[in-house]
Amino acid sequence: KWAVIPDEFGDIKILCNSIKAVPWLLASGTFCEMMMLESDSSKAASTAQLIPTWCCEGYSKWEIVGEIDLEHVVLSLSWLCCLCAAAPMEKIHTGSILGMSRMVILINGQFPGPQIETVTNENLIINVFNSLDQPFLISWNGVQQRRNSWQDGVYGTNCPIPPGRNFTYTLQVKDQIGSYFYFPSLALHKAAGGYGGFRILSRSVVPVPFPPPAADYTILAGDWYNKNHNDLKAILDSGHDLPFPDGLIINGRGANGYTFTVDQGKTYRFRISNVGITTSINFRIQGHKLLLVEVEGTHTLQNTYDSLDIHLGQSLSVLVTADQPARDYYIVASTRFTSQMLATTAILHYSNSAAAVSGPPPGGPTTQIDWSLEQARSIRLNLTASAARPNPQGSYHYGLVKTTRTIRLASSAAVINGKQRYAVNGVSFIPADTPLKLADYFKISGVFSLGSIPDAPTGGGAYLKTSVMAADYRGYDEIVFENPEDTVQSWHIDGYSFFVVGMDRGQWTPASRLGYNLRDAIARCTVQVYPKSWSAVYIALDNVGMWNVRSENWVRQYLGQQFYLRIFSTANSWRDEYPIPRNALVCGQALGRRKPNENL
Repeated sequence: KWAVIPDEFGDIKILCNSIKAVPWLLASGTFCEMMMLESDSSKAASTAQLIPTWCCEGYSKWEIVGEIDLEHVVLSLSWLCCLCAAAPMEKIHTGSILGMSRMVILINGQFPGPQIETVTNENLIINVFNSLDQPFLISWNGVQQRRNSWQDGVYGTNCPIPPGRNFTYTLQVKDQIGSYFYFPSLALHKAAGGYGGFRILSRSVVPVPFPPPAADYTILAGDWYNKNHNDLKAILDSGHDLPFPDGLIINGRGANGYTFTVDQGKTYRFRISNVGITTSINFRIQGHKLLLVEVEGTHTLQNTYDSLDIHLGQSLSVLVTADQPARDYYIVASTRFTSQMLATTAILHYSNSAAAVSGPPPGGPTTQIDWSLEQARSIRLNLTASAARPNPQGSYHYGLVKTTRTIRLASSAAVINGKQRYAVNGVSFIPADTPLKLADYFKISGVFSLGSIPDAPTGGGAYLKTSVMAADYRGYDEIVFENPEDTVQSWHIDGYSFFVVGMDRGQWTPASRLGYNLRDAIARCTVQVYPKSWSAVYIALDNVGMWNVRSENWVRQYLGQQFYLRIFSTANSWRDEYPIPRNALVCGQALGRRKPNENL
């Protein structure tokens, strides 16, 4: 039963329990012809028709016509309503960024793509239509896909969407809040854009530990190459590493290309994500303090910073008060830990501004590792704040639970068969011809083997393998990321949030546990590992599925610095994992295999 609810403008929104119609995914007449209205038999009767009233760029707006009891009317659906093929989800566009013309992946005609905004526990139906000439997938960085790795959107779980076809994702943002982003996960598509913001708001009954801001802005910043993504892929496929990036961009624009308008005296929320592919960044706003309030779904101690380091794949929220004289100010992103520094700017514009920006942008930290390490240690959990549920974040005390296993993961660079590769514990990942989740479900032998990656460094030479590590469902593991190299690393685990209990310079040993923060460590889904350093996390393996563990440096990820963590339940129950979707694409050795109820 789908409720029909008018908004403040009299337009009709279609809701099913907590299913929310994302504003930029409007109903398409092609898919909605089988929708019909009916009244709740136990309530007052209503008679009306649901008809499309106009179409624009392939969308159809649906309107109620006739007598209707809006309190009790319900809508029966036989087919999903989704984005129609005439308005493709993504397409290639040739545009000018950093003064150079190159190919960019647009989402609904935009770069960055449209913001997805939802509320804790809501369900989203998102239809992705592939208008590229290459297979395509979108993944949801930080969205945990509880019990549902079928929707994760990486090649280990999903068949790519072929050119000219679509796939409908069904997501639930179960027990989550916070700032995230979506991105294209195949090949080097991420270097061509195709990403957008993804924010999950708290439910109205859950208090937020700061007053509502005057506005909520998203900043997607990262490095950028003037070469097309196909050319970048060809460089990597030939066995070479990528050159240094050509610049940085903020929300798809170069220097001073994007403006955020504020009113003097008001406070604003900025959600900042590093969506680049190779470099950490430092973020700052000229003349203004940054009050950190959230990191990847966790409310933080509200410390004030002049600038913040944001590593690849990471997201955070700050509050900024427009308390300076009325003029324009630089918003700056600059590279960190690089031999040469790149920077870009946007504009913080006071609505009553008396002057434009002038002079050089404010400088920031460059290669100082200890400065960044100390800042990272200062980012801690706000134990008095509510999380996605109306209870304190610290009510589940991670520090009092005994770990069941220690996994040590060491990164390395290697030359294999004359080509540059990257590895984890000596194994450089190569994709199989069939998504691992499908092979696991259909019991297709020979695609992967459990235990194909050791759970500690071996010290041996690197080799190629489709690496999958088995882990116990409901285990409570300690994972230590070790970085013996000279570059900063950034690690992400799909499907999970984990507690960052420690990080330090040098080699990790069991004695390092004496320095762990077992009281208020931050919980997040992406953690940095500084050069010749280590970072340790505690993780509760309570989410069944096939989950990607990867470097967020996309060159390293593409060249093998990733693997899959298989969390398996023998119960074969919806309690632990959702069944394979009826619309799941099949490919590779799964072609011709039938899914249960796929014709229903």
